[in-house]
Amino acid sequence: MRIWFNKEVTVTDIKDLGKDTMAEHIGIQWLEIGDNFVKAKMPVDQRTSQPYGLLHGGASCVLAETIGSIGSALVVDHTKFVCVGLEINANHVRSAREGYVTGVAMPLHLGSNTHVWDIKIHDEQKKLVCVSRLTVAVIPRKESYRQTSL
Repeated sequence: MRIWFNKEVTVTDIKDLGKDTMAEHIGIQWLEIGDNFVKAKMPVDQRTSQPYGLLHGGASCVLAETIGSIGSALVVDHTKFVCVGLEINANHVRSAREGYVTGVAMPLHLGSNTHVWDIKIHDEQKKLVCVSRLTVAVIPRKESYRQTSL
């Protein structure tokens, strides 16, 4: 069973969601929306690397928070609520130097006020690079928030 508010949502529906945001700046690309997961990839390049040429841990956190937050936004009625990161942690278990890393976010808890997401990031050889847990607050939408279409 699909967990999304709009049961027919596709990657095409969210492709412009990151326009003019950090996600666009660092090259995050949406890959798939499954029944209970969201998947995106990010390049390992000059935008996402630290001085030693390794994937920056902060970039992994940006990927994790982006896909988990969008996952939450897809679960709720986006005309009434917005979903914002409340807490994130990450364990960087392996480095990446090139290519792409792919993150998959799956929910651990979908409550009315908070969501908790498990995000795993792998390199192109399917080796685990980072494990992250994201807690998202579900808050009422205010008129002052930037409008998005979901």
